[in-house]
Formats: sequence, C-alpha cells, structure tokens
Amino acid sequence: MRVLVVNAGSSSLKLAVMDGDRPVVATTVERWDGEQDLAAIAGFVEEVGTVDAIGHRIVHGGPRLTESVPLDGDVLTYLDSIEDLAPLHNPRAVAGIRVMRQLLPDVPEVACFDTTFHSGLPAAAHTYALPKAWNQRWGLRRYGFHGLSHAHAVRRAAELVDRDLADLRVISCHLGAGASLAALRDGRCVDTTMGFTPVEGLVMATRCGSVDPGLLLWLLQHGGQSPAGLSDVVEHRSGLKGLSGTSGDLRDVLAARDGGDADAALAFDVFIHRLRREIGAMAASSGGLDLLVFTGGIGEHQAEVRSLAVYGAHHLGASIDEQVNAVADSDGDISEPGARARTVVVTASEASEIARETRRVLGRSDLGPAPPDAPATPA
Repeated sequence: MRVLVVNAGSSSLKLAVMDGDRPVVATTVERWDGEQDLAAIAGFVEEVGTVDAIGHRIVHGGPRLTESVPLDGDVLTYLDSIEDLAPLHNPRAVAGIRVMRQLLPDVPEVACFDTTFHSGLPAAAHTYALPKAWNQRWGLRRYGFHGLSHAHAVRRAAELVDRDLADLRVISCHLGAGASLAALRDGRCVDTTMGFTPVEGLVMATRCGSVDPGLLLWLLQHGGQSPAGLSDVVEHRSGLKGLSGTSGDLRDVLAARDGGDADAALAFDVFIHRLRREIGAMAASSGGLDLLVFTGGIGEHQAEVRSLAVYGAHHLGASIDEQVNAVADSDGDISEPGARARTVVVTASEASEIARETRRVLGRSDLGPAPPDAPATPA
C-alpha cells in the first residue's frame, strides 16, 4: 500500500511516498504559502503516480480526536474549530488537506495526530490543578506533542535492544528546535513534558519551556507586557535564542560558546540542566529506567548533548560508550557494555509512523497490528 504522507510545518511542507517503512520518493516545499500554492505540489503528485492513501500529520487533535481517524467533512470542520490550540501548525495542516482534496479527490485520507500518543495519560498526569469547571469547560489538560516521533522512536528502540516494548520503562527524548520527553511504562505513555501547548517543558530553540506562571502574570501586571506581546516572547524570542542572542539553533549556540561567548555558554548550560532534570522527572513517572532514547535533529546529531544528558542519568543505570557515541548519527545502541539501562539513538521518522497509522486505520496494514502505545483511548 503506497501512502502519500503530508507533513505541514509552520513554513514548509514535507511530502513522501512510503512503501512500507521506507520512502520511495520525497520532497520538501520551503516557504509553502498554503492552499493557494498548488503548483509546488502538483508537480510532485503527478511525478509519483498512483497512491493508495494519504496520511496527514496534524499537531493537535483537541479533546475530541484522540486517535487517528479517516478524514471526512465532519473531521475537517472540527479541525477548523480548534485551530487556536496550535495556531502555527493546525491551520497549515488543514490547508494541506484541502490541497490534496483538490489534487487527489478520490484517494482516502487519514488524519494522524501528535497528541494521540499522549491521550491515554493517567488522570493524575494530565490534569492541571485549576478549577474543575475550567478544565471541563475549555478542555484544559496536558495534551503532549511530538507523539508521532515518540511512537516511532520507542518502537524502533525496542527493536534495537531486542526487547518487548511492553516490558520496558522507557524515556524518549525528542530533541530538536522543539523538544519534549515522554515516559513509558507497560508500553504506554504515562507522562510527558509538553502540556496544553508546546511551550511547556524543556528549553527549546525559541520557546522558554516551563516558567513560573506567577512570573508571567507579574509581567502582564507590572512589566508593561500585553498578552500578544508576551505570547510572541515566550514562543519566538526565548529559549536558546533569548538567552544567547543567536538564532537559537543549537549549532549556532555551540559555535558562539566555543568562540568564548559567555551568554551562549550559559544558554547551553541551562538547556542541559533542564534536560537532565526532566529526564529525572520522567524516570519517576515510569518507575525507573530500562531504555533511554534520543531522536530528533539534536538527539541524533549532537554527541555532546547525549553525553551530558546520560551523565546526569548515571544514578538511573545509564552509561554510554563515549567512542561509539562520538560517531553515532543513525539507529544504534551507544550503551557502555554492562550498563543496566540501555541508551540508543533513533533516526526520526514521523513519515513511517504516519504511513503505519494510515494503513492501520484503513485496515490494510502489512506491518501487523499497531503497538499498545499507539491507539490511545480517551482518558
């Protein structure tokens, strides 16, 4: 079953035709302008020929869509109604759906959500300590994100160490411009660092991660900040960028640090401190650690980050072979021989997970049943 995977980002559009877990052909349309920009996509669709299904990555499924579903008019209308939950991504994903409906109107489509992986979180983990009426009225809860990446990473990691995922206590580290951790026990996600929005949790390229909400209220009341201005700061002008004065790309931060920039050095230290702290928190939720997984642009390619993160997890039984770690940049086990907890690197592949979910939903999977962590039920 050939699946066309459509992954709409905040400014680009990634397209890939998947045959099994492998892309047959793929392209990225940079600076994609939305559904009015058909030309950039039509050529690719014509080139790849017949596809059997289309799978769309959608960041936020809201309180209603807690697992991958066939796309119909009702689902599309609902996605329009919750675009404010992920304003940088959901509207672009909906635009991608509308484009494909123009270009391939007879091909079945499936919506795959980043929030699905976390939708079965225990109530104690997903509930905010706000008035019950607020939580019920507005669907306030920890949703979690990067679920498609986490789902692929943990499945592949279990294969690399030749263990059943359901028997492992796992911490998955998706580290990129956006970053989050997920804790698994008995094959299910039991905690994650991102929350109602993707701002919560780790320090990221431009997002601040978790800060005292009282600090934000103080800035609104006494710091002359408007809600719109504060939103822009915490989303786009904080994190590594805000601390270092660089672009926020970790490669630029490290280059500045290595050149003697004290602000960049502090930014990196803050990033690592928060990463170590949250790994510890996830281990508390999973009840220990058997498998530590790194994926995403930073997780795959920054050996120093992996080394420092694992150093902070020695008490959990993790240790790595530094020579192996120094050259690892694709799927592989970087654990030190005899380490009680294994550490692996997994190449991110949201496209593989979307294709897998699309086949599952349409009932024609040649990859076997979905793993226990994938089809979450409403909590």
